[in-house]
Amino acid sequence: MKRDYIDFRERSAPLAFLITFRCYGTWLHGDRRGSVDRRFHNRYDAPKLPKCPLEKTSERAMKQPPYSLGRLERRTANKVIREVCEHRGYTLHALNVRTNHIHLVVGCGDTPEKAMNCFKAYITRRLRSKNLVGPDRKVWSRHGSTKYLWTEEQVEEAIGYVVHGQGPDLP
Repeated sequence: MKRDYIDFRERSAPLAFLITFRCYGTWLHGDRRGSVDRRFHNRYDAPKLPKCPLEKTSERAMKQPPYSLGRLERRTANKVIREVCEHRGYTLHALNVRTNHIHLVVGCGDTPEKAMNCFKAYITRRLRSKNLVGPDRKVWSRHGSTKYLWTEEQVEEAIGYVVHGQGPDLP
């Protein structure tokens, strides 16, 4: 019997992941754009936390000012992500390095958390080796977003979001 749908539960691994990670201090809990917590608002399609006093609490808890990626830092991050993908055999479907966050769609045999941590670590190392960031500077926020993409349609939608949904290209 032919089916008109793909049951992702039959797939042993996702086709790719949409990974997003932010620069330190650029999107705090309680932010007007919404945020997630570790328990109730961190599930797929769950509502985000509304703007609330948490933002001021989060600001006060910061040990350093927010960090953003300048032109050289963005170029470096872009190059490093491509090198990591090539070295580890990951398939990079889409990449967009912004001033305060990075989006990528990647196919890999690792967990998305492991891949994201690898990208963060290698970018940070390269930024430090080029003296683009100091040795004690916090570059990334804790964790990030890791969405599993089970179907070709989900992969195409994620690629569209990364490539076309982030606003104008940066210099």
